[in-house]
Amino acid sequence: MRIASSDIVHGDITLGLLAGGRATRLGGADKAWLSRDGMPQVLRWTQRYPGEHGPVLVSANRDLERYVDAGLKTVPDRIADYGADHGPLGGLDALAIACATPWLFTLPVDLVGANDCLLRTLISQRGADGAFAHDDDGPQPLVALWRRDALRLACVEAFAAGETAVHRLAQRLDLRPVAFSGFRFGNLNTPDDLRAAGIVASEPTPS
Repeated sequence: MRIASSDIVHGDITLGLLAGGRATRLGGADKAWLSRDGMPQVLRWTQRYPGEHGPVLVSANRDLERYVDAGLKTVPDRIADYGADHGPLGGLDALAIACATPWLFTLPVDLVGANDCLLRTLISQRGADGAFAHDDDGPQPLVALWRRDALRLACVEAFAAGETAVHRLAQRLDLRPVAFSGFRFGNLNTPDDLRAAGIVASEPTPS
């Protein structure tokens, strides 16, 4: 199966969901398992683009048995507690290493929404190393298509340089920004964000 008029086929792409954060502004609730319309966020995103990608990986660092029970393969950060202090770079690194396909399509698990054409558009407008989305809030470097080998090397270089910002990582690569005008992906970062999305946080906070 081919996606649009591209030399990339669905089996060339792994979906990588970033679910390794601590959600401190939500009292430690695990965003992956926040339920919206009866479906946990992580399962919602695994089903969002059927037939457009191959394997699914989840970058996660806690309650890994829960993912196993849901039939999902998890990859924890290779660098202990890197994500706790340095954002999602550790998750990107872990996904890139575990990815067995030439391309990696990443989405944060706490996104509110995404366009139906997101992956197809990133593919059709990519640079040599991929593409990332740009919505009405600005660049969204985690909503991206990455050439796996380039991402692996860029992560190694970023760690060595002590860089932690994902936008700096993206600058090491030939990633093209792709505009999605009139759209906001949004994130579930605060209690207000949850209320706006119709989510009741029932996850226990850490003791």
